[in-house]
Amino acid sequence: MKHCMMNRSRAAAVLASILFLASFTLFSSALQAQSSEPASGPGSAYSVPKAQLMQPETLHKLLQARGAQKPLVLQVGFHMLYAEAHIPGAEYAGPGAEPSGLQNLQNRVSKLPHNKLIVLYCGCCPWGHCPNVGPAYARLRQMGFTNVKVLYLPDNFGADWANKGYPVVQGQ
Repeated sequence: MKHCMMNRSRAAAVLASILFLASFTLFSSALQAQSSEPASGPGSAYSVPKAQLMQPETLHKLLQARGAQKPLVLQVGFHMLYAEAHIPGAEYAGPGAEPSGLQNLQNRVSKLPHNKLIVLYCGCCPWGHCPNVGPAYARLRQMGFTNVKVLYLPDNFGADWANKGYPVVQGQ
């Protein structure tokens, strides 16, 4: 009986993971369908200098390091995605493509030292279609922040973070 319950528990966890990834993929596909052309220009993800991009493995190691100063990790995408799954310790700032999201971002960081390490991420869709990270990055730079990185998620949060086994938190 104990073995059967353990298998049911494991099966439930696998099913929950599959359902999460399926819903995330459907949402990402819907967002991508809204714009079949990659975004370009000053508000696009491509406007973030390559030197300011952070790989998922690097962020994961930073967050796991003992005694190290942790970065402020801000999700600048859509709340539904944040509620579905986000990086442990990340805060929701609001969509970087919307004035309200940029205002929330500005309010959150306004009292921080300008050299504080801040890592932004969205992960709503493929990098070239993301409407959020470019404007959020530009706003922080305009405010004088000098240590801003953007988590590089070429496909989306599910494929480039969750599916690679990095930890996620659901809810909020």
